[in-house]
Amino acid sequence: MSCKIDYQAPPGLLAGRVILVTGAGDGIGRAAALSYAAHGATVVLLGRTLGKLEAVYDEIEAQGGAQPAIFPLNFEGATHKDYQELADRIGSEFGRLDGVLHNAGLLGGLRPFADYEPELWERVMQVNINGPIWMTRALLPLLEASPDASVIFTSSGVGRRGRALWGAYAVSKFATEGFVQVLAAELEAETAIRVNSLNPGRTRTAMRAEAAPDEDPATLRTPEAIMPTYLWLMGPDSRGHTGERFDAQPPAR
Repeated sequence: MSCKIDYQAPPGLLAGRVILVTGAGDGIGRAAALSYAAHGATVVLLGRTLGKLEAVYDEIEAQGGAQPAIFPLNFEGATHKDYQELADRIGSEFGRLDGVLHNAGLLGGLRPFADYEPELWERVMQVNINGPIWMTRALLPLLEASPDASVIFTSSGVGRRGRALWGAYAVSKFATEGFVQVLAAELEAETAIRVNSLNPGRTRTAMRAEAAPDEDPATLRTPEAIMPTYLWLMGPDSRGHTGERFDAQPPAR
């Protein structure tokens, strides 16, 4: 669905909420962290590069947002212990978690499956699907403690219709779509947690530049321009929607 791309978020949409953003150091993750903070949320910044997280931290404080928290983590080497430590820290500092944006991702390059290195395939799957899945499990008690929790998994057009050369990235996004449906169905009846997938579309990011090096970035929307859907899905106006898939911008023509 793409009906929320022009959503007008009220200033205090996320006031009092605690929201975790992965891959928060740059690109879409950075834009989402800044946008969530600007609408009142306390943001937990998670990413692999401490310096980038600190820069986003400073930007949030400079714009007058609530003091964020920083948790450096590289999904490639993360363990179940790391995910539990994250949950324990959030629990001790905030007592609950009102939202998670699973934004961190690894492209893995474009190549025929016959040429795909097994080690690279495993890395892509770890960052894009296995890590987020197990981190979500560790965070479930904190999400259950929220009266209105939203979990957003980042999908892709190639996770809905496969394309040649996209390899592990496409497969990981197909898995993401399936996991969203499974988890949403399990949680819907007994919790206030909604789980949805969101396809950002063609956006001006480093990953997009890697995937389409000949593309003119000026023809692409910026991460900031696609935030309306990110805000709608994370805020209370998306109550009643779970197990669904959304698009952050109109399909490319």
